[in-house]
Order: sequence, then structure tokens, then C-alpha cells
Amino acid sequence: MPHDGRARTGVSEPRAREADASDTGSPPPVPEAVTSERALTFVGAALTAVYLPGAGNQELRLVETAGSARCEYGLPDRLPLSGDSPAAHTFRTGRPLWLTSEALASYSTGGPTPPRPETSLAALPLGTERGRLGCLVVVGDSADGFEAEQRRFLEQYADAVLAVLRTGTGRPAPSPLLSPALRSLCVGSFVITPDTGLIEADETLLELAGITPDDFDGKADTLLAHALPEDMHALMSVLEPSTQTVGRRELEFRVRRPTGEMRWLSLSCQVAAGCDGRPEQVLGVVTATSVLRQSADDVSRIQWLTAALDDAVTVRDVSRVVVTALGEPLGADRVALAELQDDRLAVTVLDPPEPAAWPQWWRSEWRSEWPDAPVSALPTLQMALRDGRMDLWSAGAALEPGLAGIGAGGLAVLPLPAKGWVAGVCLVGWDQPHEFVPEERFLLTATAALVGQALKRARAHDAEQELATMLQRSLLPRRLPELPGGTAVARYLPAKRGLQVGGDWYDVIALSEDRVALVIGDVQGHSAGAATIMGQMRTAIRAYAVEGHPPDVVVSHANRLLVGMETDLFATCCYAELDMEEGNALFVRAGHLAPLLRHPDGRTEEVQVEGGLPLGILADAEFPMTTCALAPGTVIVMVTDGLVEAVDLPLDEGMDRTRTALAGADPADPGEMADELLGELDPREDDVALLLLRYDGMKTRPIRAGWAVWRLPDAVMHARRFTARALRRWKVEEVTDAALLVVSELVTNGLVHTQGPVRVDLTLRGDRVRVSVSDCSPRSPAKPVIVDWDATGGRGLLLVEAMSESFGSVPVAGGKQVWSELVVPHCDQAHVDSGTRTQRRGLP
Repeated sequence: MPHDGRARTGVSEPRAREADASDTGSPPPVPEAVTSERALTFVGAALTAVYLPGAGNQELRLVETAGSARCEYGLPDRLPLSGDSPAAHTFRTGRPLWLTSEALASYSTGGPTPPRPETSLAALPLGTERGRLGCLVVVGDSADGFEAEQRRFLEQYADAVLAVLRTGTGRPAPSPLLSPALRSLCVGSFVITPDTGLIEADETLLELAGITPDDFDGKADTLLAHALPEDMHALMSVLEPSTQTVGRRELEFRVRRPTGEMRWLSLSCQVAAGCDGRPEQVLGVVTATSVLRQSADDVSRIQWLTAALDDAVTVRDVSRVVVTALGEPLGADRVALAELQDDRLAVTVLDPPEPAAWPQWWRSEWRSEWPDAPVSALPTLQMALRDGRMDLWSAGAALEPGLAGIGAGGLAVLPLPAKGWVAGVCLVGWDQPHEFVPEERFLLTATAALVGQALKRARAHDAEQELATMLQRSLLPRRLPELPGGTAVARYLPAKRGLQVGGDWYDVIALSEDRVALVIGDVQGHSAGAATIMGQMRTAIRAYAVEGHPPDVVVSHANRLLVGMETDLFATCCYAELDMEEGNALFVRAGHLAPLLRHPDGRTEEVQVEGGLPLGILADAEFPMTTCALAPGTVIVMVTDGLVEAVDLPLDEGMDRTRTALAGADPADPGEMADELLGELDPREDDVALLLLRYDGMKTRPIRAGWAVWRLPDAVMHARRFTARALRRWKVEEVTDAALLVVSELVTNGLVHTQGPVRVDLTLRGDRVRVSVSDCSPRSPAKPVIVDWDATGGRGLLLVEAMSESFGSVPVAGGKQVWSELVVPHCDQAHVDSGTRTQRRGLP
């Protein structure tokens, strides 16, 4: 547990309880300010304060303070952001400062007043490089500063303050930060009166023990009843301290909660003596072992390590536990953990993480990220891994260059066994001469065995998660297309459930130069089967959309396809087709969440799309379309339920929260906007997919003309006349000859090789003229492989391709469309007739 170095008795004095031991009523609640002071005192914090940027970001303002020394110390109300103060320096650099009394004296401003020689200070940033929201300042009561376990706790405290600060973003005045943040860390406090057997416990302590405030009668025996019998003896020494135990004590114990769950708790207490030297009060704090450090007892350490490794899921989690278990308890200066992968060592953690703390050979031979190194390059590790036994090297031992400098005072090489093979190796080094006592050897051996098994299990979990993520992402678009008149971004976050592949998907489909389709969906369940159905649905919807079908037909075809698969899974889907030129949108919804709109003025709304049944339930289900007009600057957001619904988050509340975040986000950067909508979603219960499009409107509006070709002997002549007249009206006669050649060849092919109607469409956009000829045959035109003197046809497509800047064929509903683009040299759009944008004629 964290302690304040030189244990002090300056805890705020609790109120004396004037209650009889037989009193069975519920005691009054302990004021939150009192519990906060108790907890912070035990980590050496006499005063905590929060500074936030002022108006114009030119200064830091003191917005809140807490602690037992608020009346003894004072901190400046305002600090210049460019000044020489610890808070300003931390805010600018984003790095924490841990200042002893001597180091604090070098700062001219920002320290506590009046200054005292036994005072230290810590300044921790609130935020990351992407945005710092403020600074947490902690005044300590020890001239030597804060110890390692105290620093870890205060770093977690700063993260908790940041979380509370983020939830209050946008409010006119800062809400209370320090007490809610401490409460979120689940640190409980208590005061015991040994003479009466009564205990003053706050609500957090009761929650840790699994007791409701109404069921607590203020007796210590009520709390002891929840402890395991094996730990009762140690707890009784706290409840009934002797004159020899006056001072500070730390221990760990276990409680059995009403649900049957066993929880490890850490206790740190201070026994205060009265005038006669007898114990008068016991003041202390209790928390889960993941917040404060474990007991110094070797058996307790192994018990703590076992529980911590059981909760460690990933390789990174295991690495953090190893550093905590070996670094500080053994007074080590360096801890490194590496996995054995074939014949290479993949380093997973280095403590300290700074490259300067490790040998120069590592920095030159290994990459900057410390990813891996061949085992053959380190003979000492190679031998230890081969034999599977621990090697302890005392100070001055001759080691190869790869290990020189890691432990000048002593080095422990710990192979990590895992069911007959070695999972990795752990290095523990000391700078000063270190003696390996028998108790320490026991701890190292036991730790290696436990860590090896945990590392193997975590590696399997990471591999499964990586496989699931790779499979999921392979079924999603690699990148989104660039769209005229808009910008689309997407985000996908898999659920943290190992090999539980989800069925969320999204897609952006460019249908033509001015039309785009957006689709998002979710297949029922989390399995490989759900991912398979997801991939099939995405492919089918893309195929139906590219063929040119309207949105309701696209979704209807996908529904019939899923019904025909005879699977037990169903899927939801929301499909939108946007006309980027006119600013119109058609929405179809199949059991999915309705899309959200953010208007240019910041208003948000949920589009009232008439919904249909989910896909795969009823083959003849109908999917009505809903139209919506879009103004430039409108943002369309489509999400899956993983973002807005959870066990503790109702759907309506989640949608309202997303709408609020959408209204407050800056649409200037769609990517940043999508990240803000995701917010803090770790750990996630379900997959999350988000598709966002900002509609800007097309900068260059095209001019169009269309002609329905009649099947007459002189049909090609009429098509050529229509083309020449349109190009002359648009003042782009420079491409007339090329366009007439293209029209002649493509119309002739359509009339000769297909049945049904043939149509010519001309489009002028910027400096490009697009000639499109549609017919009723789905077969794409094929260019001849060999054209010799005896061939009677096949040269036409070669001529069209040679005359065109680009040329191709796309399927459309009921046939295909062959198109050719021609570049207009020195085109001046101002001279183009913009009066009639679309002409549809039937006569030349």
C-alpha cells in the first residue's frame, strides 16, 4: 500500500463516536470531505489542487483544492502559462514533475506558501498530447518527495480526475472534481475506537466488503464477519492493537462478498496513542489490491501475484504485473520481459521505458521499439533458456556486451516455464551491489513459474484476438472512395471478447460521378458464422447497388438472398443513396437504427425513416423509402447498436448522448468528429461500426443532355446531329469530331448487337465531356484480340479507346452502359450555357 515515507499523524481528527457498543442503528454517513482527506493523507498528500486553463489559454486558474492542510498552505489562484511554475511546465510539456523539497526551491512561483523545508510537490498533466485539459498539483509532507507506490497511486488519481473533467466538458462552471475522482478509485477509509469496538466506515469501504449502508450497525464485528477465517488473526491485531503496535501497519486480507465472489483488499492503518500511551484510535484506508501495492510479506506477495495474473488477459497486462511484482519489492533498477518466439526474443516491456536507461548495445543492435533479438546474440540467455533454470549473477560478473550495463550490481535471469517449454525470459537488474537472500530466491522462482503460465495463456489470447481482428477487417473496405461533393470516414472497433468475431459492417459505394450509396449493418451474434454472413451481405448489397437498382430494390434483393441461405441468423441494415449534385438522399431501413443528421447550424435530429423487418426473416418483406433534403455542410451519421446500447446504457439514452456529442463536434475534420463520437469505449461489450459523411455540395455542377435512339435506318445520323447540336450549345466544339466518332461507333454497336431501347447521354463537367450509350444487354463489349486484313469488324472499340481520355463499361439496371470521356482543351466554364442543366429530347 502507498505510504507517506515518514509516517505522520496529521490525519484530520475524526469525530468521537458517543455511541454504545450495543447500538444497532445505522451510523450517520461519513462526510465525503473527511474520507477524501484520510485517503490522500496515506499517500503523502497534504494538499491537492486542480488548475485549468483560463480565458484565452494564457494562464492557469485554481478551480478546486482538497486536503487536510488547506488552512496551512496556500497555492496561487492564477499562474501564467508561460511562467516558471511546476504546473505551467507540466501543462506545456505533458510530462509529470516529482519535486523534492530541494528541487521545489528552484521554482520561483507555483509552490505552496508559506514555504517549508519538509514540503515536496508533484504536478501531473490532465490529458494527452492530443489535448491537455489542465494540471493536478499535489503538495506532499515529506522533503524526500513521493515514493514509487505513491506516484503510481497519484498517477491513477490524475487519470480519474481527467475522466471526471471530461464528463463535465461544456458546462459553464467546473463541477467538483477531486472527491468524485477519488471515489471512482474505490478507496475506503475508517476510524476504529478499540475501547468500544466501534468503527466509523465510509460507504466505499462498505461497498468493498459487500455491505449496504442500511445493514451496517457501526460495529467492527460486522465487517470482520465478511473476512475469510484464515485472515482473521491479522485483522484482529488491527482491531485490538497493543502498546507495541503504535505506528503504521500494512496488510492484505480477503473478503467474501454476498455474491460469493472473493476479493483481495489492502489495508494501511495508523495507530494513534493517547496521553497514557495506550492505543486510542486506529485510522486507515482500504482499497482493492489493483490500486495500492501488495503487502511486504512473501506469502502475501505470491497470493497477490496469483490473483493479479489471473486478471491479466493480454501479454501487456502480464508484463505490467511482473514489473509491479518484482521492480519495487526487490528494489530493482531494471526489469525486462521478453517472449520466446521461435529463435527470437520479442521484448514486451521495459521498466524504465526510456532508452537511455538500457545498454548502448541494445539501442544500436535492436530496433528503437525493442521488438526482438536473436537468442544466439545473447549466450547467457540462450543457456538459461536451454537449461530452464534461474541464473543469478553477482556484482562485477563478466557478461556479454548485450547484458553488460543491465545489472552492474547484480542480474537475475529468470526463464519462464510453461508446461514443458519456456515461454520467455525475465531480466531483473540492480545498479548497486545486491545480495540474493534465500527469501528472494524463493520469490523469484515462484514468480517465474506463475508468469510463464500466464504469459502462455495471454499469448494465446492475443493471437486469437489478432486473428479475429484480421478476419473482421479483411471483410471490411480497406479504404473509402474519394467522393465529389463530400467526405466519408468510417470507424470500426471490435469487441474485447477473444475469438468472438462480430457481424458489424459498413460500405461506401460510388455509383456514378454524382451518386453514392452508404450502407451499415449488423449480423446477429458474435461468431465466425456471423462474420461469414456479414461478408456475403456486404458483397451482395454492393453488387445490387452497382447494377443501378433503387435503394428499396437493393435491400429487398439482399433480404431474399439471406432468406434463401436458410441460416438461423438475421441481419439489420440501413441503406442510403445520395445525389451529390442535387443534395437529395433516399433512406431504407431494415430493422436497424435510424441515421442521425447534423445540420449546418449545429442542430441534430434522428431521421424518421420508415422501417422494415430485419433481413432474413420474411422473403416478401417490404422496405419503403424515405426522402430527405441535404444542405451543404450537413453531416450524416450511421451507427450500430454497440455505440449506443449496453447493459448499463439504455438505447434512448445512448442515442441522446450520441446526438449531443454530434452537436458539439467540429465538422471541419470528419475524422476527428468520428473519434469524438466514439468517446471512451474500452472495454467494449459489442462491436462498434460508425459511418459518417459530410455533404459539401458539388463545386462544379454538370450539364446533361439525353437522347432516346429510334431503331430507324438513319438512327446513327440523328444521334450525331443531337450530339453536335448539344456540344455547339455548350461551346465545346473542340471535341465535336471525337465525340461524333464515339457516338457513331457505340450507337451502331448497340443497335446491331442488342435488342430493345438504346440511349445516348452527354454530360459536361468542368473540362470533360462524357458520352454514355446504354442498351439492354448485360454483356460488356469485347475488344478483338487480333484484327487483320480479313476482319470485317472489331476496329470500332479500338478507335473509341484511342480517342478517349478514359473508356469503360458498367452494369446498370436492365443492361449496361458504355462510356467515354473526352478532355476539352482550354475549356472556360463561364462561357458554357448554364440556363438549362438537363435536356432530354426525342427528336433531332
